[in-house]
Amino acid sequence: MSSQSAVPSTASDRRRWIALAIVMTAAFMDLVDVTIVNIAIPSIEKDLGASFGAIQWITAGYALAFAAGLITGGRLGDIYGRKRLFLIGITGFTLASALCGFAANEEMLVASRLLQGAAAAMMVPQVLAIIHVTFPAHERGKVFGMFGAIIGLGAVSGPLLGALLTQWNLFGLEWRPIFLINLPVGIAGLILGRKFISESRAPEALRLDLVGVALVTLGLLMLIYPLTRGRELGWPLWGHLCMAGSLVVFAAFVAYEKHKTRKDGSPLVELSLFKVKSFAAGIAVQLTFGIACGIFFLVWTLYMQIGLGWSPLRAGLTGVPFSIAVSTAAGMSVQKLVPRFGRKVLQAGAVTMAAGLLLYIWEAGRYGTGIHSWQMALPLVVMGVGMGLIVAPLTDAVLSDVPREHSGSASGLINTTMQMGNALGLGLVSVVFFGSIDDRMAPSAVGTVFAEAFQNSLWWVVAVLAVIFAVMFALPARPKQHVEGAETDAVEAAVEPALAH
Repeated sequence: MSSQSAVPSTASDRRRWIALAIVMTAAFMDLVDVTIVNIAIPSIEKDLGASFGAIQWITAGYALAFAAGLITGGRLGDIYGRKRLFLIGITGFTLASALCGFAANEEMLVASRLLQGAAAAMMVPQVLAIIHVTFPAHERGKVFGMFGAIIGLGAVSGPLLGALLTQWNLFGLEWRPIFLINLPVGIAGLILGRKFISESRAPEALRLDLVGVALVTLGLLMLIYPLTRGRELGWPLWGHLCMAGSLVVFAAFVAYEKHKTRKDGSPLVELSLFKVKSFAAGIAVQLTFGIACGIFFLVWTLYMQIGLGWSPLRAGLTGVPFSIAVSTAAGMSVQKLVPRFGRKVLQAGAVTMAAGLLLYIWEAGRYGTGIHSWQMALPLVVMGVGMGLIVAPLTDAVLSDVPREHSGSASGLINTTMQMGNALGLGLVSVVFFGSIDDRMAPSAVGTVFAEAFQNSLWWVVAVLAVIFAVMFALPARPKQHVEGAETDAVEAAVEPALAH
């Protein structure tokens, strides 16, 4: 992305490194925030008396607002200035974090999480854009490498930090410090960002597609809301009509985007990208992969903390081998494996991840409620390796045949699709997990029932991975890396939602 502002001179060298630290801290804050919530969900459920539907919305609401706003946030930064949008985003994120931390009931928490997701959608797209215009080409490799390390650190530390803050019960606030911790970080980022980040915009005049934003958001809500609430409400007719109607809204969105392209050439989504076979297939992989992650991470937390009765800290520590395996395999796949074996690495990742899930299903059935953390380590490491082999090289594979002038639009669409899939997967939890749980069960049966529901959910994830494996045949056999820093973008786009919910 080009910019009106020149690359800073050596005299302002210290200034741009401070700017880098600020945007990296914001990215770290966003990643830690979404990973931190997952581990605290059972504590929130207990403290607020939240329903299963509200639990899903605390996670799915964030993902939905984030997905719906990502492309818009990127476009707004191009039009009105990336520094300005970053500062607006970090302000909104900090305020929403305060509202989450002081939420009096489940409705206020869900609404605050929606606001937090929308603010993150303003803030996060500016991070890589600001890095891109602040550093000359010869330095970006080193900078993106540092950024990747921050993403990996956030992925590992988020669940642990969430576990510790929940377990410590600081000032008797229970789960609330997981949100309140963002306040000092966000305020510092806002003050320093105003001083040290340089403003930049896209050189060509762009327009915002508000109708497109409205249609895609409405379509997502019509699909995900009935999925999330349907079980609690007894699957009413309006829910089925709403989900069917979402297809009509998405069709209207496609028709309007075609009209918008002809009219002024600034649609929300560049539909011509879908004529590229590898891009269309890659978007399908991103969507289904997001669904798999959305299902797994929520049911995994509920299984460990409610089903097995583990403390947040024990659940957080149990997940550490998985996070390390993802980060390690992601680095290896981009640097060593994909250049040599191409698409087969991604397909091996899908098979490996499925193998880890099958092993987990067997262990959950074999050991029941007496299962130990160390017994979960092997399936989690196998799954983590599989996920790492997919997430990092996937963006390059999807972008391989995309014209260079559309790479920015395509990258935004990849991130958005992953988040949409994640929100959809979280919505499906009510079907695949809660659908096999009876609300009237005896307390003594909770562990067994949750263990069985967990196994049932994992079978669904295995089925989704089988679909992903098949669709991957449409990806290029030898993906070529042609987007600068794409491996970091990929880890950010896929590891974040994967480890977040």
